Formats: sequence, C-alpha cells, structure tokens
Amino acid sequence: MSPAWLMVIASFLFATMGVCVKLASSQYAAGEIVFYRGLTGALMMLVLARWAGGTLRTKVPAMHFWRSLAGVTALSLWFYSIGKLPLATAMTLNYMSSVWMALFLVGGAVALGNARIDGRLIGTVLLGFAGVALILRPTIDEQQLWYGLIGLISGIVSATAYLQVTALGRMGEPEYRIVFYFSLGGICAGLITVVASGVHPHTWRGATLLLAVGVLATVAQLMMTRAYSTGRTLVNASLQYLGIAFSFAYGVLLFDDRVTWMALVGMALIVTAGLCATLLRSRSAPADTANAPLET
Repeated sequence: MSPAWLMVIASFLFATMGVCVKLASSQYAAGEIVFYRGLTGALMMLVLARWAGGTLRTKVPAMHFWRSLAGVTALSLWFYSIGKLPLATAMTLNYMSSVWMALFLVGGAVALGNARIDGRLIGTVLLGFAGVALILRPTIDEQQLWYGLIGLISGIVSATAYLQVTALGRMGEPEYRIVFYFSLGGICAGLITVVASGVHPHTWRGATLLLAVGVLATVAQLMMTRAYSTGRTLVNASLQYLGIAFSFAYGVLLFDDRVTWMALVGMALIVTAGLCATLLRSRSAPADTANAPLET
C-alpha cells in the first residue's frame, strides 16, 4: 500500500478512535481508557515483535521512560478533552503540536542568543494561535474553557513526546519497541487512576469500545509510522490533517456538534500553520526528524 493511502487510512482510524473514546467517556474515566488502550497496544506489540523475530529489550530504558511519561500524559489529557469537548475541537487542539514545535524552535533560538530568528516561524505560531482563538470562541461554552485549556496542553506535551520519538529513532529503536514501552507507560498510569478512583463495571458495549480504542490506535500508529518512514514528509503531513475533517464529520453526524464559520476558519488556519511548520522543519532538519507519528 502506498504511503499516501496508509496516511489516509491512519487518519480515518484515529478519528474513529476519537469517536470510541468519546462514547466510552460516558462510562469510564480517561485514565481507565488509557489503561485499556495501553494493555491492548502492549499485547499487540508483543505479538508483532515475536512475529518479526525482534526483541523488546532496549539499551536506552531512560529515554523510553521520559518518552512514555510525556506521551502518556499528553494522551490522558487528550482523552479527557475528547470526552468533554466537541470531537473536532479536541482533535484540532491536539493537532497544534506541530505549531508548538515551531514555537520551541523560536524559543531555542532566543535562548541560545541566535540573532537569526526565522520570521516565518513566528508567523506560523501566530497563525496557529489565531486559529485556536477562532475555534474556542464559537464551539465551546464558558464552562468548557477549562477543557479547552486541557486540549491545548495536550498538544504542547505531544510536541515534546514527538521530539523524544525522533531521538529514539536516531538511536535505532524500532517502532514496535517504541510503541510497546509507550503502551506499558499507559498501563502504569492507568493503574494509578484505577487504584485511586476504582474500577467502573463493564458492559458489552463498554468493553467493545475499550477494545476498539486500543486496536484502532495501535494499527493507526503503525500505519502512520510506516507512511512517514517511506513517503514524503510534507505529503504525509497534509494527509494527516484529514483527521480533522473526519472528526468534524463524525461530530456533526453522531454528536450534533455545531457548524460555524469561525470554527471552520479556525481549523483551516491551524491546518495551514501546521503544514507551514512541517515545511520549515523539513527544510532545516534531516528527513527522518522532520515529523513524527501523530499519536503521542
């Protein structure tokens, strides 16, 4: 399958996963969903590693720990925001990660005293922030502003997790090992939530949704990783934003989310900012560091 089709299908699967998370949120806490998503992913990666003849043993456990800490934190915040916000809004705020990485580049240049700060990066960041303002204004109530902030923070933490994934890739860690330890981190974090708040009783509907979240997320993550490793970064990044369109359609059809011109323009601005950030990073970094798989 071509990288482009892998990216399209992965984006659709991630959007579908978001639907399952939102539906499951009525029965389970975000930490519980993260736990079962991690459990499913870890088991799938264990089977994949055995099938591929690989090993889960790593020489850089500390790097995996910090990557998992950032990734699981971002995932938990994202799942929480999905349960409380319109689906497309929560998805779009998480897609701000590319813009945040551009902001990190600007901040790094300032911290290092580099006089040559790329004005295009600053413009990209401002464009993304304008998109956020337009999205938050018409799509959420005042009581939901806190959840919007949680969604924004999930995108910030996701950006740091992506950078750590890139570092692990440079160390030669295969994707199944990275995903396995990330899933293991989800299990540990979810257990803390379960111990603190207790276990909600299962139903056939709830169990099916939890299983779907884990399978959809893991398959989509592997497909997106494969697409980025074999295709063109900018093309993949463009197709990746189809996830927002799929989520928007799901939200309107399944959850009666409101359609406003401000929200549509805001989403378009964030997509444009994300693509510009990806293009600028791809011109200033090696191909394997220009971007990273979507899910934290």
